[in-house]
Amino acid sequence: MKKILLASVAALATTGAHAQDESIKLGIVLGFTGPLESLAPGMAAGAEMAMEEVSGSGLLLDGTTIESVRGDSTCIDAAAATAATERLITSDGVSGIVGADCSGVTGAMLTNVAVPNGMVMISPSATSPGLSEAEDNGLFFRTSPSDARQGVIISDVLMEEGIESVALTYTNNDYGKGLADAFQSAYEEAGGTVTISAAHEDGKADYSSEIGALSAAGGDRLVVAGYVDQGGSGIVRAALDSGAFDTFHFPDGMVSQALVDRFGSEIDGSSGDNPGTDSPGAQAYQDMASEAGYDGSSPFSAEAYDAAALILLAMQAAGSTDPVSYKDSVMDVANAPGEEILPGELEKALQILADGGDVDYVGASAVELIEPGESAGNYRIVGFENGELVVEGYR
Repeated sequence: MKKILLASVAALATTGAHAQDESIKLGIVLGFTGPLESLAPGMAAGAEMAMEEVSGSGLLLDGTTIESVRGDSTCIDAAAATAATERLITSDGVSGIVGADCSGVTGAMLTNVAVPNGMVMISPSATSPGLSEAEDNGLFFRTSPSDARQGVIISDVLMEEGIESVALTYTNNDYGKGLADAFQSAYEEAGGTVTISAAHEDGKADYSSEIGALSAAGGDRLVVAGYVDQGGSGIVRAALDSGAFDTFHFPDGMVSQALVDRFGSEIDGSSGDNPGTDSPGAQAYQDMASEAGYDGSSPFSAEAYDAAALILLAMQAAGSTDPVSYKDSVMDVANAPGEEILPGELEKALQILADGGDVDYVGASAVELIEPGESAGNYRIVGFENGELVVEGYR
């Protein structure tokens, strides 16, 4: 391990010394396979759009262009995610990482690779409250909010709909447990009753025993804090087939077109939420994505664009591609004071920074970073009607 880390440090030193007219590399570490694989393409496309926008401007550090290098986090395999991150640093010589997506692998990458090697990571979607307390040496940020906030949002949505008792199931990992605890605390404080809070494992063919326990406990709705491409959908299918529950609340790991494609009108009357905003930047980004041929409203795609943009603007502000140098500029470019910057305006931002000015990057997700370097949080509230996902509002 010591030899690997020394090699990583050497590669990092080389990364920080790029000539200004050369290309630099940014890593994108997402679950291109695994329980969120249907979300990864939209997220990667968002990050790479920001890279292309900056490269095309010719203004980053007097002409530096950006090359994307992808790695597969698998979402759930910490060893695989750690190995992918190590490769990006030692073999590919990346200068920053957009990722990871899921909280458990993000924590492993941060602790085992990024911190020892002084590498900046900005996650678009790792939401576990535990990451707020991670020892990160100022290297870790996230453009998505903590699930401490999402727990309150879910509680508010359910109580406003008159849902005063729920059964709760969560994927058995850092993300699921953190979100389940945050929601239960907020919901019970608001006067709701959680009849049961039970973990489920991903990768099972049959969830009838889990549904049996949830059904026996009862509740007006089933909250499924799981993954849409894994056990979460297995739970929903078992609940529908058995008649145990016919409406659900879907937190961010479940909300996607894949959920609608899989269940259609069977989940009509259900509710859901995921990070999102109706800000001008969000619409600008969705228009850009549509022109580029992908869905910019896909969960966490906007946050991925913002993650890549923040890394690149921080480099410009610091005058360096060395993560140890530019990490201290991330919060500066993300927040006021400065000229507000929306998607499609990265060239303008780079010029302002080159001229010694300040920018307030608002971006595609109305990002505002609070300590310890995470988004304050905006959420899109959705419902399901006639087999379609319907946006009901934002908060």
